Amino acid sequence: MTAVRPADAPEGTFLRWLENNQRRQPNKVFIDAIDQNLSITHGEIYALARRIGGALAARGIGANDRVALLSNNSIEHLAVYIATLAYGATICTINVEMNEAHFEHILASVNAPLVLYEDGLGLERFANRFSGAWVPLGNWRPGDGKGFYGEVAAASAWEGTAPVATRNDVASVFYTSGTESTPKGVVGSYAHLYNNVEPVADAFSIRSDDRVLDYRSYNWVSAQVLSALAPLCRGATLVMARRFSAGRFFDWIRDYQATIAAGNPTVINMLINRPVAVTGTDLPHLRFVTSSSAPLLVQDWKTFERAYGIRICQGYGSSEAIWISGSNEDARRLGSVGYPLPYHHLAIVDGDGKHLPAGETGAITVNPGTEHKFQYLDADGSYRVHASGRLDIGDIGYLDADGFLFVTGRTKDLIIRGGINIAPLEIDNVVSELADVVEAAAIGVPDRIYGEEVVLYVAPKAGRGLTIDDVLDHCHTRLPVAKMPKEIVFRNSLPKNDRGKMDRKALAELWIGGAMAAASVETE
Repeated sequence: MTAVRPADAPEGTFLRWLENNQRRQPNKVFIDAIDQNLSITHGEIYALARRIGGALAARGIGANDRVALLSNNSIEHLAVYIATLAYGATICTINVEMNEAHFEHILASVNAPLVLYEDGLGLERFANRFSGAWVPLGNWRPGDGKGFYGEVAAASAWEGTAPVATRNDVASVFYTSGTESTPKGVVGSYAHLYNNVEPVADAFSIRSDDRVLDYRSYNWVSAQVLSALAPLCRGATLVMARRFSAGRFFDWIRDYQATIAAGNPTVINMLINRPVAVTGTDLPHLRFVTSSSAPLLVQDWKTFERAYGIRICQGYGSSEAIWISGSNEDARRLGSVGYPLPYHHLAIVDGDGKHLPAGETGAITVNPGTEHKFQYLDADGSYRVHASGRLDIGDIGYLDADGFLFVTGRTKDLIIRGGINIAPLEIDNVVSELADVVEAAAIGVPDRIYGEEVVLYVAPKAGRGLTIDDVLDHCHTRLPVAKMPKEIVFRNSLPKNDRGKMDRKALAELWIGGAMAAASVETE
């Protein structure tokens, strides 16, 4: 197994990475922007970051001053993101596809003195409702003289040798999806962000010659760290698309010679269910495809690798902790989300907070040390400490004897039947072994005798004749009696949230409300 070294990055890390790459390889491409048909080199991003810093300084932006960034994936977006971190202000990336009520709530909370927005999205309609300067981004290439990048072209380069911020100042604020409630503004200090990046690069074995393909929104911190900052710290290249395309995914890998391609369970399932005539031998540069955001079903993992001959390497994280674990082709294990990043000092604990040994399932917790506090940005614009020290991620799982982490479900999704803890993912994995099952999800429902019972929702493949008895028989062969579902419900599809994760809360509401598909059966 490849050892992942502990992190203790010094102040000015982002600026140092920019400087190192400019000195060593100024002509190497840093970002290939597919949709823009443009690229920017390491030398160009360094010079641009210096001028962006100059423009921020000219506007009086300093440490802990918030710069709101409202745009889709583009060179302009990432240049502002990276440059603001190198300079030392607070970058607030906001998803422009949120609903209007959530969007207004976020803008009010952030209350940024500078708001940079992408032209053509109609965002200027919000400008009169909020304080601060609203400035369109414009074009990073000099010449048009418009928007913020017009200011950048006219600005003197910032010549600071260290950021205006300290390690304990706020580096970033980004917002959760807000599927179930108002989005949360998650706050990251400079120390927290510094110390997450290099271990991520180590865990996924990102090298200077890598070309990392990603199409996820760079308003999410997971994409920011894995595909922008980790390649920056290694002097690698990011190949960036605006959104995923199943029809173009493998073409992108081939045409841009990607060595690592980002993925998630939804993407993996799309590629399984709509197979493309491609194998790993057709993509000789590709090392692996990542999967994160939710644990990948073991059967889907096996099916993808058999169909395409391409390795999957899982990773795992949370909004507050960012990346918690990762893997690469030399350090991975089927079903595991990888090896924990040492920065987090991960531990599996029981209900009393006692650390559990290898193989025992409990709550997944992290503790990055005394330097970082887990914080949120409240509606009034103030920072609220959620936790200092050890944080319960809200997931359950275990570490195996070799230290690989396995995530078995959400704490809130844990089913407790007659005192027995049942991880829904265990049942999902068993049922997904059936060839005629598209997806499956187990939930816990109230029961007068046992406290909770298991209800299993299944989306069968159309026209294949799968029956509830088929599912039930398979469960009998693979599950103990205590974990057998009490009811099995067939549906054409199962609900997902806006990030593609299984929405078990919605399924529970369906069951409670009686809005079940007709095909159900008592199993006891």
